[in-house]
Amino acid sequence: MMKIYIIHENDEWTAPLLTALEELNTPYESWHLHEGTVPLDDIPPSGIFYNRMSASSHTRGHRYAPELTSAVLTWLESHGRTVLNDSRALRLEVSKVAQYEALKKHGIRVPKTTAAVGVDALLKAADEFETPFITKHNRAGKGLGVQRFDHVNDFKKAIENHIVEPSIDGIMLLQQYIQAPDSSITRCEFVGGKFLYAVKVDTSEGFELCPADACQIGEQFCPADGTNSDAPKAKFDIITDFSSPLIEKYEAFLTDNGITFAGIEQITDTDGQIYTYDVNTNTNYNPQAEEKANIFGMKEIAAYLNTALLDLKKHSADNSVNKF
Repeated sequence: MMKIYIIHENDEWTAPLLTALEELNTPYESWHLHEGTVPLDDIPPSGIFYNRMSASSHTRGHRYAPELTSAVLTWLESHGRTVLNDSRALRLEVSKVAQYEALKKHGIRVPKTTAAVGVDALLKAADEFETPFITKHNRAGKGLGVQRFDHVNDFKKAIENHIVEPSIDGIMLLQQYIQAPDSSITRCEFVGGKFLYAVKVDTSEGFELCPADACQIGEQFCPADGTNSDAPKAKFDIITDFSSPLIEKYEAFLTDNGITFAGIEQITDTDGQIYTYDVNTNTNYNPQAEEKANIFGMKEIAAYLNTALLDLKKHSADNSVNKF
C-alpha cells in the first residue's frame, strides 16, 4: 500500500503532523533515523517521502542521524521516489555556509559571515572582523554556539577559558551582529514551496546576546512548545497582512534547492535593511499563535502530503491501464 513516509529523529516534533494525517485518514509510516540500515540492493517502497531531519539531532543523542538520512535519500532518489525536502534541502539544513551561499544566489541579503576551522584560524578571523559580532555553529539549530562579543579581547578570553562551544562539524562562524530596533525577528513559513504566513517573534526578554536567533535559543523557546506555562517564552504573533518583495525570492530559492516545507527567518536593522539568517527545513509551529489566527501549519502540510499521495496513486493507476 502506498503511504506517506516521514523521515525524522524527533518524535515530539513529529506528533502534531501524525495527528493531522490521521484526521485525513492518510496512511503513513514514521521512519525514525537515529540508527538503522539502508538496503541498497532492495527497491524502496512506493509512496511520498517527507524529510524532516534536523541539524540539531546530535543534541538529542542522534549524532549521525543526518548522515544516515543522506544515505537513505540517496537510495530513494536513485530509484526515482518522490522526496519532499530532498537531499539538496538536507545539505542546507546541516550547513549555514551552504544556506548563505544559496540565498545570495537569489539576491537575498545575509549577514556578513566568516567560517573558520581551528582555534588559530578563528582568532585570526576575529582580529579582522568588525565588532560587535556573534559566534554560531555551522551545523546548528536551537541557537547552538550563539554568543555576542563586543570586543575581540573578550572573545579571545572566552576561547582561552573554553567558553565558546565548538560546532559538531568543526566549522565555527563569526557573524555580523544585527540590532533590531523593536527586538523582534520575522519567520516566514512555506508549505508546498509557497508562502503560508509570517510570524513575528518578540525577543525582548531573555535574548540579550543575539535577538536574531531568539526563537531557537534553548528548547524552552521552541515554536512547537505550547504546553509549559512555567518556562519563559518568546511571544509569537502571526502577521495577518504581511507582504514583502522577499517572498517571491524565497519561493524561487526553495524551488531551486528542493525544499517543499520550510521556515525562513529574517531580521530588520535600525536602517530598515532586512537580513535573512536562517532556513529551517524541519519547521515547527507555535500552537497558541496559530489558534489565535485560525491557521495551522501542520494541517496544511498534512493536506499537501495527502494530495501528493492521491496524485501518485492516480498516476500509478493510469500507467497500469496504459500498459494494456
